[in-house]
Amino acid sequence: MNNIERVRERLFNIADALIVADEKTGMYLCGFPASDSTVFVTRNSATLFTDPRYIEAAEKEVRGCTAKLPEVSVVADIKKIIADEGIKTVAFEDRKLTVAALARYESLFEGVKFVPAGDLIESLCEYKTEEELAAIRAAQDLTDRAFAEVLPLLNYNMTEQEVAAEIEYRMKRLGAQAPSFETIAVSGTQSSRPHGVPRNVKLERGFLTMDFGCILNGYCSDMTRTVSVGKADEEMKKVYNTVLRAQTAAIDFIREGVLCCDADKVARDIIDADYKGYFGHSLGHGVGMYIHEEPRLSARCTKVLKVGHVVTVEPGIYIPGKYGVRIEDMMQITSSGAIDITKSPKNLIEI
Repeated sequence: MNNIERVRERLFNIADALIVADEKTGMYLCGFPASDSTVFVTRNSATLFTDPRYIEAAEKEVRGCTAKLPEVSVVADIKKIIADEGIKTVAFEDRKLTVAALARYESLFEGVKFVPAGDLIESLCEYKTEEELAAIRAAQDLTDRAFAEVLPLLNYNMTEQEVAAEIEYRMKRLGAQAPSFETIAVSGTQSSRPHGVPRNVKLERGFLTMDFGCILNGYCSDMTRTVSVGKADEEMKKVYNTVLRAQTAAIDFIREGVLCCDADKVARDIIDADYKGYFGHSLGHGVGMYIHEEPRLSARCTKVLKVGHVVTVEPGIYIPGKYGVRIEDMMQITSSGAIDITKSPKNLIEI
């Protein structure tokens, strides 16, 4: 069953058709990432309307739908489908479509009622197919290989920006389409900022935290490793090992049937024993076509982990003005347990 068929199983409880203009949702539905394109799904047809820049590739790569150039215009072609199939209601992605775009749809397609799709797409994206899982594993394998190339290059004379650039270059050289997000590489006092921005300054003594990932075949990877710039003192070792113990305990705990909030609590209790108040974010999040998806491993999330989920496990300790540590792996939930698909070493490395 392709993704359009999966959507159709739920769509008609909401509307007669679905219109999508978001590039990543289009990729999810059709298997082809085309910007400035529109997907229109009905009971009888599924069409990716694109333009001459993409049509040759789209015709070869789309799955479960037809790629075509508009005969007159996208609006005119969709109006014809609406008339031919007697469509009265069209679902739209209310979490992504702007108010202005919705108003434009309503003015262009008079007589059609537009209804919010809600979590129609997100609830399907949350549970990965075997094909999607293979794509995510491949993206993470590439990310691990890039890190293995970068690790021996790290030295005092590099800047944070150079570390980030080196990571992104290595991922691209190995075949990545793009980074999953702006690479984080922060050192010394800057490492206490979970999403700090790499600076054009040489690496400071203390911790160097690197959070990065790539997009491969449309799917994301996400990992974090922290190393010591210079010799780690006893307090640094304690902080690092506390984070590692918290992550290891959470990884051992996670499996099908576990509540997301309980997974967060396992890691948080270990950190709070000595560093209460210094773990300021949730334990993790889902990963797929988007870097942040459902489910969220947070203290407030009562969702149950199920087969097909891919989640990060990324506890951290951040001491303002001093330093911070985060360690992050991606986990695939299966019927026989959880598989850690991140393979990079986690022992404390001193450079």
